Amino acid sequence: MRSWGGKIIVGLLGMLVGGPIGLIVGLLIGHFLDRAVERVRGFNPFRPYAPGEKQALQDALFSAVFSIMGHLAKADGRVSEQEIGQAEAVMTRMRLNAEQRRRAQEAFRRGKADDFPLDGTVAEFRQQVRHRRHLVVVFLEILLQTALADGDLHAEEERILYRVAAGLGVPEAQFRQILNMILAQARFGGAGAGAGGGAADVSRPSLSQAYQVLGVAESASDQEIKKAYRKLMSENHPDKLAARGVPEEMIRVATEKTAEISKAYEMIKESRGFR
Repeated sequence: MRSWGGKIIVGLLGMLVGGPIGLIVGLLIGHFLDRAVERVRGFNPFRPYAPGEKQALQDALFSAVFSIMGHLAKADGRVSEQEIGQAEAVMTRMRLNAEQRRRAQEAFRRGKADDFPLDGTVAEFRQQVRHRRHLVVVFLEILLQTALADGDLHAEEERILYRVAAGLGVPEAQFRQILNMILAQARFGGAGAGAGGGAADVSRPSLSQAYQVLGVAESASDQEIKKAYRKLMSENHPDKLAARGVPEEMIRVATEKTAEISKAYEMIKESRGFR
């Protein structure tokens, strides 16, 4: 539905001020205002799903995650038993049923192929997601958690992840921030106890790591820390993720980091003495 309010209001004001010429100028200005309003209305990350859209979006997310997971596993030239075990562990954490596991394994195998179209897969997923930016963030976080499952992020894996982020239109600085926070959360939770079975770091996480988990500087005010904590917990609430189209199976993985977020917040609260 076209907007006419800007043309009418600004056009009448132009006529009152400048007569017929003012009317023409006002109509032109009003036209551009109406176009701007339509663009703003069109960008709505919480808009209702059209029939079948949510299922199509979830299928695209599922396929893209596991195929790129397979591509990441092949990043160093060969897929190890450990990397296969990591992928299987992710499927277990998602509690996939037999059919879902079959589809995930199929997508994983596609990603391992030498001719896997990484850029095309990312572009197709981006087209499906459109303005739902939060799905992009969840998508990247799941890939990052998978890449970190063995307790380390290899250079080639990092290069691929940056390429995926760029293909999804995520600025490098924003992806670096996401990467740093996921790394901090993994270390805070004892990274190394990944799906591959590495030994966990049982030492107490540092206060510096706690600030990194929340994505704030150690010089941040108490209010800024509380705001960052509430924002992170809100963004990762299962109900909100479900409303944004994240499949239930992936919500289980996406929300696992909330334990680290809460633990980090409690440590900072204790050190600062605020409630």
